[in-house]
Amino acid sequence: MLVVRSGARSEIGTLGDVTELSEGAVVARVPSLVDERLQVLARREPVIVAPNTSLADCLAAIRRSGTGDSVFVVDASGRLAGVLTERDIFSRLVGGDVAPIDLDQPVETLMTTKPHHLHLEETVRDAIELMQTGRYRNVPLLDDGDILQGVIRPQDILKYLAEAFPEELLNLPPRPHQTMNRPEGG
Repeated sequence: MLVVRSGARSEIGTLGDVTELSEGAVVARVPSLVDERLQVLARREPVIVAPNTSLADCLAAIRRSGTGDSVFVVDASGRLAGVLTERDIFSRLVGGDVAPIDLDQPVETLMTTKPHHLHLEETVRDAIELMQTGRYRNVPLLDDGDILQGVIRPQDILKYLAEAFPEELLNLPPRPHQTMNRPEGG
């Protein structure tokens, strides 16, 4: 059991100025965290291209981003028209269609139309479920008008959950799986 001295009240409850952060208390907080709306998550800026962008330009945009593995095709009104992912490209290269890909063709020839997405009012739990069952790494977030507002990745959800438990994470041993047979030092 971990005990943290604190003058502030916590969701867990206080005993004077001592807050008890037992494993059970931590587990009790997780359901409320995953039922929060996706609005609470930090969102990434999507790599956006216009319709009719060439595949070569899409690949260049993916490379420039350094972290993305997909581009989002957005129409003039900001609505999501489709997504082109690494998987779309690799499945074409190693799938049944072995013909070379013409990089001058428009993105629409390979992109996924009507990609799975979430709205900002949906929950973190919904995002986890979609990422797990669909094996999606980049999930586009749309507002009420279906305008692209950002992208979330599994790392964003992990960061959100980790930030909810700073005391527990900061008090973990550096390598919990390692144990010392005898004390170090002189």
